[in-house]
Amino acid sequence: MAIADDLRRQITSGDLVAGAVLPSEADLAGSYGVSRVTVRKALELLRSEGLIGSRQGFGWFVAVPVVRRSLATLSTIEADLAAQGREPVRKVLSFRFRDLDGEPVLEVVRVNLADGQPFALVTVWCPAELGRSLSRDDVEGATFYDLLPNELAAVDQTIRAAVADERDAEVLGIPVGSPMLVALRVSRDVDGQAFLRAEHRFPAHLTEFVTS
Repeated sequence: MAIADDLRRQITSGDLVAGAVLPSEADLAGSYGVSRVTVRKALELLRSEGLIGSRQGFGWFVAVPVVRRSLATLSTIEADLAAQGREPVRKVLSFRFRDLDGEPVLEVVRVNLADGQPFALVTVWCPAELGRSLSRDDVEGATFYDLLPNELAAVDQTIRAAVADERDAEVLGIPVGSPMLVALRVSRDVDGQAFLRAEHRFPAHLTEFVTS
């Protein structure tokens, strides 16, 4: 089947990378000049070969191992990716001091990459008095837990479902409206004081949270 052959070639050559979202069935039908029924047959063939997958409300994407993140233990994105043989990289998108709910904070927005591909969009806030000793290079090269003197004692985490907005779509390379998992994390020191707040935004086809 010509459509399957062409998409297979793009995947095996690396033109379509792991985790990349494919055009919609309607767009593929238009590009190849065939019906959506023909496109669906080609996609189902590639899925049977393990080359692509699909999620309800998300569409088709190049197959990629889902990163399983444990809720039973505290770990960083980098540690979870490395544990599964993926290469983690962080790229800072913005580094600024601002007021948040009347308090001065350092706000850092970054994208975490897995094997060179966007994996998560993360925003971290820490009190300005802690953040003033940090530079953009510091937070791009190491985690806040490594950089700050505060001893981590506990983390409160809330996970909710969401849909991708325009910023998510631009940074993470996914369609607007795609399913997302959003983790809101508050890190506390031994005195119970919150010294970090963070929002982690994950495309739903790339990660899952597990516990026992």
